[in-house]
Formats: sequence, structure tokens, C-alpha cells
Amino acid sequence: MSNTALRLGVNIDHVATLRQARGTAYPSVMEAARQAQLAGAHGITVHLREDRRHIQDADVIALCDWAALPINLEMAVTEEMVAIACLQKPPHCCLVPEKRAELTTEGGLDVSVQLQRVTSACQQLAAAGIRVSLFVDPDLAQLDAIVSTGTAAIEIHTGAYADADTAPEQAQELARIQAMASAAAAAGLEVHGGHGLTLENVAAIAAIPEIVELNIGHSLIADAVFVGLHASVAAMREQMEQVRGLAGA
Repeated sequence: MSNTALRLGVNIDHVATLRQARGTAYPSVMEAARQAQLAGAHGITVHLREDRRHIQDADVIALCDWAALPINLEMAVTEEMVAIACLQKPPHCCLVPEKRAELTTEGGLDVSVQLQRVTSACQQLAAAGIRVSLFVDPDLAQLDAIVSTGTAAIEIHTGAYADADTAPEQAQELARIQAMASAAAAAGLEVHGGHGLTLENVAAIAAIPEIVELNIGHSLIADAVFVGLHASVAAMREQMEQVRGLAGA
């Protein structure tokens, strides 16, 4: 157990998914961000996808102008997205792989294969004053390439852990995440985690001392259907703080 604080970034993409399903002006992405802030979120994450299936350019502009919480812009490694980020200047960007047919991000960046492209994006974003993270699988073979890009941080893809069908499979995936977090922190990178995390499975990830931030979206929005977004975010924060021994502090 670590007694250091663990930040919660709330991903509000699927508030926009619901809005886009009917082409209405509601539910409001900005109101979702405000509710997350009131519930104790440390940041807001949105993914501006190339197909604009949920978050729109106007959402990114409004959130960056709002700036009541740090905005983390998830984005593909493309010239278009780098240009948008450099113009809007969110405090944080997370470079992620993206396929048009996928329901959600299916895995981490293969940094070794795209080293020149990823490095160029990291350099352009850093020059604009943006702190960059890379969304990567817990694959130690990628670490040297990751460090060479000059990124400030990584976000470890926790999806395989979250989706594991058996306890031994989950334990194996957790061990991979723990090893990646330890090695990345030793290499000077800030370590985040995210994907597929819920109230039921977050504890083991939150207990990894090197991880300083979790970005969680789908389960929070799903729970919010029944309890409201404020209660959903507050419950996740409470669970994370209990694991870190900070509840009631």
C-alpha cells in the first residue's frame, strides 16, 4: 500500500457519445466536466478521434478555455491532431493508437515501429508547452524506445488485466503492469494507468506505488446512469484513497 496521493482523471467521452446518438445539444460535456470537478476529479480526459464519433472540436476548445481542471487530450499520432493540440494547448496530451473500426482503443502504441513519428509528435507538443504521455502496453521490450522519444510520462494500458477471464490470468496481467510501472519510474517517467477500470477491479492497480494517475471513463459514465455522475466519481475517488491509505485524510 502506498500513502501517496493518486490522481483521478475522468474521461467524459461517452457523455458526448450519448449526445451524438441523437444529434442533440445535450447531455452537456461541459456540465459533465463541472460535475466531475465538484466530485473531486483531478483532471478531465477526452479523446478527439479522427472520425469525431463522440468528442467534437468545439468540445476541446470549450474545455481548454474553461481550464478549471487540467485537460488531457487523447489523440492519434497524426499531423491533424498534433496541429489541433498545438493550437489549443491543453496542459496534457496522451498519444494513443487509433483504428476507425474499433469500439474503443484496443491496445497500446507500438513505439518501436513508429519511433520517428512518435518522437516528432512528442517534440512538437513539448515545444508548445504540452506535457506528453504515451498510451502503451505493459511491455518491457518497448521501454527503451519509449524513453528515447522524450515523453514525460506513460499511461499503461490496463485492458488485458480488466478483461482477464480467470484469477490466474488477471494475476499474470497485474504482474506485467507492476513490472512496467517499476521499470518506467526507474527510467524517470511518470506512470499513469487506464482502460477497463471499475470500482470492482481498480484496487489492485491503485495499489501499485509507482502509478500516480488513473484515467477512467466508461465505467464511471455507466454507473452514473443509476447514481449520477457526482456520486459515481466520488465513489471511485473514495475507493482509490482507501487503497492508498488516505481515506478521511
